[in-house]
Amino acid sequence: QVQLVESGGGLVQAGGSLRLSCAASGRTFTVYRMGWFRQAPGKEREFVAAITWTFGSTYYADSVKGRFTISRDYAKNTGYLQMNSLKPEDTAVYYCAAATRNYSPQALSTSYDYWGQGTQVTVSS
Repeated sequence: QVQLVESGGGLVQAGGSLRLSCAASGRTFTVYRMGWFRQAPGKEREFVAAITWTFGSTYYADSVKGRFTISRDYAKNTGYLQMNSLKPEDTAVYYCAAATRNYSPQALSTSYDYWGQGTQVTVSS
């Protein structure tokens, strides 16, 4: 089992920045990839970004490229999502997730085996 705990959400004005953290514990040696997803009210959960845990390869949704940066501190078992130039449409509950299978597509939520509880990000206009 892998436990994930997100932090860092909050209320920010458009154009501002936030950094989300995702602390992993338990059998972290099984983690192949960490991903971030978000879900706005009335919408489906959508992929935001992912990073392979060992080598640090990154992937982004087109909607956040150039504004968001995913990273991880391997020694601290913590992943991060730096969000800059935030827009009101970025408002959502953000979830981190961990995948243990290396052959699964990074943008599919079904590729991930463990999920955090989510953290609210609200961007005011």
